[in-house]
Amino acid sequence: MAEAKKEVADPKSANMVALSSMFEQDRDMGNENVGQDDLATPFLKIISGQDDDIMNENENAKKGDIYNTVNKEIYKGKEGIKVIPCSYQVRFIQWAPRGNGTGAPVAIYLPNEKRPETQRDENTNQDKVVGADGDYIEETHQHFVLLLKDDGGAEPALITMKSTQRKKSKKWNTLIKSIVLPSANGAFSPPRFSHIYKLTTVPEKNDKGSWHGWEMAKDSMVTDENIYNRAKAFAQSIKAGEVPVKHQADNDGNPEPVAEDTSKDKKVF
Repeated sequence: MAEAKKEVADPKSANMVALSSMFEQDRDMGNENVGQDDLATPFLKIISGQDDDIMNENENAKKGDIYNTVNKEIYKGKEGIKVIPCSYQVRFIQWAPRGNGTGAPVAIYLPNEKRPETQRDENTNQDKVVGADGDYIEETHQHFVLLLKDDGGAEPALITMKSTQRKKSKKWNTLIKSIVLPSANGAFSPPRFSHIYKLTTVPEKNDKGSWHGWEMAKDSMVTDENIYNRAKAFAQSIKAGEVPVKHQADNDGNPEPVAEDTSKDKKVF
């Protein structure tokens, strides 16, 4: 009778199990003094022709790719990324002219707050603040998302859409709001974070120039309960005002040469 083979335990595997248990027992130790103000919410931005620093740091980065401002990862624009939208805000951000100021906003206004008087500059298509020596105000749509990683994880991030991309923002909101699910009690609108969307970038142009913009499509319903709970918790934190956003001016100030949407009748979803 053949002798049964003895299975030898992998000491590295056993050690990892023990360490994992210790990590769980000591969860969040050492982070007692780390608050939301001490964390950075990554921005996911489209690399433009003015982002020489990004393209110099990463030889694989090209115009139209997507850049994570915190971990500096590059995602190919044609391949895109998958995200779960968690919350949406509109902000009106006052900027100093390019090359002036600190690179941080002069002021940020909520939609219902009184803002300085502005006048449209037909050359730059910016809403210039009257009497402010070149300051301008941009309507900025903020999409808070969970960025889904290839390893099954997820991380919070922010995508801002302004100028020509406000149309894309409205399109995305329309996709989200159009979802209706059946139930025993009748059809209902699920939460914003119920579905996954694929975001890619596409070339765009008008008579003033060319650039890359966002394109989005519904991918699938969220099926991972842990990911769903993370998205929900992120949405709740944003609603409670616990997620600070630290805007910085783009290298080129306004990435799209001229906004196509000049309508004063602006709908906020």
